[in-house]
Amino acid sequence: MWSAIEPLLWHVEKPARYIGGEFGAQTIQRTGESVNWLLVYPDTYEIGLPNQGLQILYEILNERPDATAERGYAPWSDFERLMRQHGVPFFSVDELRPAREFDLLAFNLAAELTYTNVVNIIDLAQVPLRSRDRSATDPIVLIGGHCAYNPEPLADFVDAAVLGDGEEVVGEITEVVGRWKANPERDRRDLWRQLAGIEGVYVPSLYEPTYDEGRLVAVRPIDPAAPAKVEKRTIADLGEWPYPRQGLVPLTDVVHDRLNVEVFRGCTRGCRFCQAGMITRPVRERPRQQVIDMVRRGIERTGYDEVALTSLSTADFSDIEEVVREVMDPAAGCGRVSVSLPSLRVDAFTVGTATALQQGRRGGLTFAPEGGTWRMRRVINKLISEEDLFAATESAFANGWQRVKLYFLIGLPTETDDDVVAIADLGARVVEIGKRYHRHVTVTVSVGGFVPKPNTPFQWFGMDSPAELQRKVTMLREAAKVTKGLSVRWHDPEASAAEGLASKGDRRMGAVIERVWRDGGVFQEWGEHFSLGRWLRALEAEGLSLEDINERERDRDECLPWAHLSAGLHEDFLWDEYASAIAEVGLEDCRWTPCYDCGACTGLGLEHVVASPVPPAGGSQGTGQGIDLVTPVAVRAKSSTT
Repeated sequence: MWSAIEPLLWHVEKPARYIGGEFGAQTIQRTGESVNWLLVYPDTYEIGLPNQGLQILYEILNERPDATAERGYAPWSDFERLMRQHGVPFFSVDELRPAREFDLLAFNLAAELTYTNVVNIIDLAQVPLRSRDRSATDPIVLIGGHCAYNPEPLADFVDAAVLGDGEEVVGEITEVVGRWKANPERDRRDLWRQLAGIEGVYVPSLYEPTYDEGRLVAVRPIDPAAPAKVEKRTIADLGEWPYPRQGLVPLTDVVHDRLNVEVFRGCTRGCRFCQAGMITRPVRERPRQQVIDMVRRGIERTGYDEVALTSLSTADFSDIEEVVREVMDPAAGCGRVSVSLPSLRVDAFTVGTATALQQGRRGGLTFAPEGGTWRMRRVINKLISEEDLFAATESAFANGWQRVKLYFLIGLPTETDDDVVAIADLGARVVEIGKRYHRHVTVTVSVGGFVPKPNTPFQWFGMDSPAELQRKVTMLREAAKVTKGLSVRWHDPEASAAEGLASKGDRRMGAVIERVWRDGGVFQEWGEHFSLGRWLRALEAEGLSLEDINERERDRDECLPWAHLSAGLHEDFLWDEYASAIAEVGLEDCRWTPCYDCGACTGLGLEHVVASPVPPAGGSQGTGQGIDLVTPVAVRAKSSTT
């Protein structure tokens, strides 16, 4: 399609978004029998290219003899306008092939506000919007990623959703689609039935929601091929999947433009607000030497001089200080590189970690206390004391850092105004600590409005209204003004409300999303494109309301839209954790205490896979602050290898 695309690139803001050719891009060799995937990130190239999940599946699929994979990213509004004017369909950046020439159109969903972009891309691809309207010759539309644990808002638009890890399941989907393609009399419904037989694959068209007086009461299978409950997929050994081996190096600026190496997957800290920590259990660490080898090979191949060791809480990785020191030691073969740990937990950040990191470039450090008071942190199970926070930030300032960012949530269950104002007090104390070491320090308090997410203990909670979140932001800003060196940033409360609609909604939300899209609502994660008014108009047109979907607390017996889908967690565990939150009771990390039987390890034949029997710094959550911790009776003994 180059002849159709190239003349348009002269008239867009960033042509490099659309032409591929990155170092590390795969050479695509199609055959008549190959199953051809178009992996799509429904946001701009700059946001989507560094996505690890997409890059991993890109390599795995292209290593298979029966599959190919290319990539696509959402076109920015200037280029989309030209594409529609000139009849140019959505296409891959690797070989510039139109989307209709692929067997599968697979979206990685990392954020709910990209849902309107998903609908927009399906339309740009010249594929019927709804799965029921597609024929046997139309591409199969899949979704995966963290947001797929509640796929109901997109159920009408997709053929299937994948729950959990994708490394193994994409091969099984490839085999099913390959056999189906080879049948000259193939029928799309037969494909749906076959996909539903793959563990971790949910096919919405084989299920039907039931409502009673406007309330969802059940989502049940209407085809014998569909299981009553779909279980997520989990890869047991992360060490068997050392991807990406050929990470992409972009030709233009992107976010997180560095070498990224995933050190472990999963988290058991038990933060009750954190969907990622709940749905990715159990913990599976990559072998220590494999991490070092992946860094060394990646640096040699790409020329990057910065590496990020990624996970949900990287400082919890076994022997993290030794790994950082070895990676940064030129004698180890990695050259002179700086290391960033994007997910630093305050109580796991030690002087040793700071000393290891300070050999590289010192930009800023981000810590996430999440709650402004000890009471609030017990509610959310982020058991970080003020002493933890002050010790970590002092360690950072003493080792040369002058900029610190602190991340908090507002709108949490049981929150009071005093809890909100305490955020500014904590920030002021950190400024005071920093000025012991530097004349000028910058402490940024960043706050986001809490959105209850599926498969967390707070999934029953009713979130604050946009007006209430804005009131709390204003109160916090006023409290922070008195401290020089302390600034406040905040996420738009109206955008949080729209995120809540997309994350908590049932299948009726699909019509709302389509209305928002038809009203011009694309790139809803971008402030210049977002408008809550579009969402409110669409809700009203569909007979729904923001208050009923977002702000209403659910009863235990109410059917949640994702009740027929499993993230591996027992509902009793989540409900008990919700009750513990209201009672302000904390729960220790289960890697180093008896098992709480959350359900994540059940049926996998493994416990949490870690490299050391010794807890990392901060692994024990006792803080000396009169912490009230629950230690349930062990359901089974921990393995001696954990």
